[in-house]
Amino acid sequence: MTHSSNQVYPVIWHNDSVSLIDQTRLPNEYAVVEIHRSEDMARAITTMIVRGAPAIGVAAAYGIYLGAREIETSDRHEFLQHLEQVAQLLRSTRPTAVNLFWAISRMMKTAYETLGTVAELKQTLFQTAQAINAEDLQTCQAIGANGLAVLPKNPAKMTILTHCNAGALATAGYGTALGVVRSAWTEGRLARVFADETRPRLQGAKLTAWECVQEGIPVTLITDNMAAHCMKQGLIHAVVVGADRIAANGDTANKIGTYSVAIAAKAHNIPFFVAAPLSTVDFELSDGSQIPIEERNPTEIYQVGDTILTPEGVEFYNPAFDVTPADLITAIITENGAFAPGELAKSKVKQMV
Repeated sequence: MTHSSNQVYPVIWHNDSVSLIDQTRLPNEYAVVEIHRSEDMARAITTMIVRGAPAIGVAAAYGIYLGAREIETSDRHEFLQHLEQVAQLLRSTRPTAVNLFWAISRMMKTAYETLGTVAELKQTLFQTAQAINAEDLQTCQAIGANGLAVLPKNPAKMTILTHCNAGALATAGYGTALGVVRSAWTEGRLARVFADETRPRLQGAKLTAWECVQEGIPVTLITDNMAAHCMKQGLIHAVVVGADRIAANGDTANKIGTYSVAIAAKAHNIPFFVAAPLSTVDFELSDGSQIPIEERNPTEIYQVGDTILTPEGVEFYNPAFDVTPADLITAIITENGAFAPGELAKSKVKQMV
């Protein structure tokens, strides 16, 4: 089943609850999950019903509000104590995506700084979550426009390779890496997207391909180990990927396999771009070695549906992310413009002005 509208919004407030597109069921089934409680939001983030760093941040912001709504006290101190427990539950869901922590931090700062009754405080938290949602959408559209400005001018219509899903589904809508793709497509600059299938969870095959089909963008799916071959054949003009956390020096954590694509792009002299909001940059970390890497259940590797792929007795290693060193990245495309990795500090200054 395809979704009737081209506009994809994976996290929206609707009828007094949060509606999430269930990304575990795509592309075969378009299903929406209604989230009414903070515990259910934490579970949705952990089980990857909602995924992609910006989308996780938006979901967590709403999760804080849902938790706030459940707290039945008019005592401010008691309310904030309970809210801290909600925040801790949500923080424990996914360790690598910094937008999660950024959004929770912003919500909690709002809670502590808002004066007035507990009822007024809850209302302010709701407004802040909605603001985070709306801002992310605007941010993605700005990233798309800024990405278009730095893409190669030749050929006039280019082919872009992407890895994992950094599309509307991974954000409040529009996307980061796919936001750049969408902008290129709208401006007539894009011939085709090559999407890595992105083992082991197949986000490229299931989600990126689905988004492209929804919008009529020509998309060719390849397995992850075909990327270098396609580059050698001259089929790829630029690589654009998203990010889950970027260190202050520009080292970037993204879905496992991104590092390999960056090495291949460097070897073939193909520009490699990271598209991400400034909220993904963790200025507290000097370099990528400090980024925590989530390890996930090995069943993702050895099992597809009910089928076991491997012999008994095999050991597994399943890191969900890898870190691409800054020297392999042509530019980091943010809502404030595109920056060489070493110039990210300037983007921070620009953000504060």
